[in-house]
Amino acid sequence: MKLFTCQHCRQLLYFENTRCERCGHTLGYLPDAGTLSALEPDGDGWRALSTPGQIYRFCQNAEQAACNWLVPADSATPFCVACRHNRTIPDLSLPENVFSWQKLETAKRRLFYTLLKLGLMMPAKFEDEAKGLAFDFMGDPATPDPNIPKVMTGHDNGLITISLAEADDVERERRRSSLGEPYRTLLGHLRHEVGHYYWDRLVADGGRLDGFRAVFGDERADYGEALKAHYAKPPSNDWQTSFVSNYAAAHPWEDFAETWAHYLHIIDTLETARAFRLRVNPAVAKGEELAAEVDFDVYRVEGIEPVVDAWLPLAFAVNSLNRSMGHPDLYPFVLSPAAIEKLGYMQQLLRDSRQG
Repeated sequence: MKLFTCQHCRQLLYFENTRCERCGHTLGYLPDAGTLSALEPDGDGWRALSTPGQIYRFCQNAEQAACNWLVPADSATPFCVACRHNRTIPDLSLPENVFSWQKLETAKRRLFYTLLKLGLMMPAKFEDEAKGLAFDFMGDPATPDPNIPKVMTGHDNGLITISLAEADDVERERRRSSLGEPYRTLLGHLRHEVGHYYWDRLVADGGRLDGFRAVFGDERADYGEALKAHYAKPPSNDWQTSFVSNYAAAHPWEDFAETWAHYLHIIDTLETARAFRLRVNPAVAKGEELAAEVDFDVYRVEGIEPVVDAWLPLAFAVNSLNRSMGHPDLYPFVLSPAAIEKLGYMQQLLRDSRQG
């Protein structure tokens, strides 16, 4: 993600900020311009210092501190381009649900930041039931009922369901540990599940099945049986030679979704590194192979090689920093040549979709 500054006082800002702590200006994000803007009141709306002459209002979900995105004052919808995809939100009469939902929306806005920068257009389901995208953020019943199944995170024909339990850090860590996963975050869930949606749109609908199968395998293999076989296997590291994660080895659909998520992880982190002008140049003998500088636009660079050449040294550096603080690795994965080839496929797929 790029860096943002207050247009009034030049204070550096986080993407999630709603108020500049230096000058006190209210802040709002303009998705069309990709700018977090300082605002000044103007009648019933807000005037953005970054785009003089245009009046905005906040997304309706700002009332619950769940969004800081803006919509034009004359817009017919009360919701921003990200929140208009919500089909179900949790019961906000429960304070714990409000906090969990706010965390989910924070992750979802970061997802949409990247999707918009990639030029991926996405109708909401109320606009296009067959091919639209929607989110259900749902909690389990307050009182367990054997007749009501627990909410499962997943994707089904453009509908992404995220269990509210995933917003509980303790519960998410319990699930991560029980499944033997090295990594589990809300943003990771969203990136993975939206990968399934874009497989439908870009691969299946886009007439790219042959190219997909050449790289990931035949998705016509029975999905349910593949998952059963995956979870029945004892833990091993066999996946590391061909996949970005253990779960990616379960089925070609999951391989695509996991690779999609990793590609989004990598490009977003590299964009942030470029914004900070980060360089990696280890002060060790023969450290040249770990030297890198993110001096290119990751959304426009040709080929996957510059991306990987910058990512591997940066990941090693930040993993080392995390270990110095007693934290797990930021990126606890090893990219094999086969996994890098799949990341290259993802980059080309997105490039072709933009050109199309």
